[in-house]
Amino acid sequence: MTDSRRLAVVIGFTQTLAWATTYYAPAVLIGPVSASMGVSSTALLGGYSWSLLVAGLCSPRIGSLIDRAGGRGVLASGSVVMSAGLALMAALPTLLGWYLAWTVIGAGMALGLYDAAFATIGRLLGGQARSCIVGATLLAGFASTVGWPMGAWLIHLFGWRTTLLVYVAIQMLVNLPLILTLIPRAPPLPPPVPGAAVTNVGGFPPGMRLAFWLLLIFFSVRQGISAVVSVHVLTLLHGIGLTAAAAVGVAALIGPSQVGGRVLEWVFARWLNPVSTSWVGAALLPLGVVGLLFGGPAAGFAIAYGMSNGILTISRGTLPLHLFGPAGYATRLGKLALPQLIAQAISPTLFAPVI
Repeated sequence: MTDSRRLAVVIGFTQTLAWATTYYAPAVLIGPVSASMGVSSTALLGGYSWSLLVAGLCSPRIGSLIDRAGGRGVLASGSVVMSAGLALMAALPTLLGWYLAWTVIGAGMALGLYDAAFATIGRLLGGQARSCIVGATLLAGFASTVGWPMGAWLIHLFGWRTTLLVYVAIQMLVNLPLILTLIPRAPPLPPPVPGAAVTNVGGFPPGMRLAFWLLLIFFSVRQGISAVVSVHVLTLLHGIGLTAAAAVGVAALIGPSQVGGRVLEWVFARWLNPVSTSWVGAALLPLGVVGLLFGGPAAGFAIAYGMSNGILTISRGTLPLHLFGPAGYATRLGKLALPQLIAQAISPTLFAPVI
């Protein structure tokens, strides 16, 4: 196995577990926690949204840190901080404890989820990072598939607080050793070249600043849409006439379709550059909506939307690298992550009255 493939497998596997035990945890936790604490699910969802805001605020500094020092230590710190937040949540079963825990977990997610992982790959592999990013996201596409059933099973057997401690063990006994032993240290940065087009970390080649801002707006809008659909998908599908059972069945197509989109990106990567695949990913969602408006099946929308998400998850890592180059790549990802995470945090609540 080549070093690039080994890195893709390690990051893909650890990202699967990291996402399953943090980002996807509220889907199985909120019901039992609400019943245990006697607190509304809306109040609990507020803590989760707050964690995304915290992650967004932390991301730019973390990107700069990875550019300077590499990402192995950052990803390892992410496992430790996420574990601390999960342990705090189990130890303080109150609403205040819930919000404190999600504050810590939010900082951990900024250190340990996709943006930091992509930045780590880019720092190690430079312009050759695309195939590794695609491979890692292909594996991590199964995070919800692993996380939701695992969480539901553990809660059924042991309760939600013990489930959180199992998540801590996964982070500390599985992810942390893998990161520390199998992700290499980043080489030192080369000395700056006098007169180079990019003269500071996170700078832009000539004429590309507008492209960065357009990219920031596009990904922020898409992340906001994705957050709305993720939270309200069953309500939306019921609103177009599906029964509860049919809505669940259609929604279940989204996850496999995301993986399918990533497989297609991997298959066609040798022929299409990241700009072309991003065009495809961007077009699939509106095409799915137009299909619904003209009487097409809801399953067609779910498949198009899922594939779009799968492709654009990869584009978040590969498109900035392709457009702006490897110098300052991690810093740019951190800057791009801030508005995306804010959009994810506020959009489900903002659009709930409309829905």
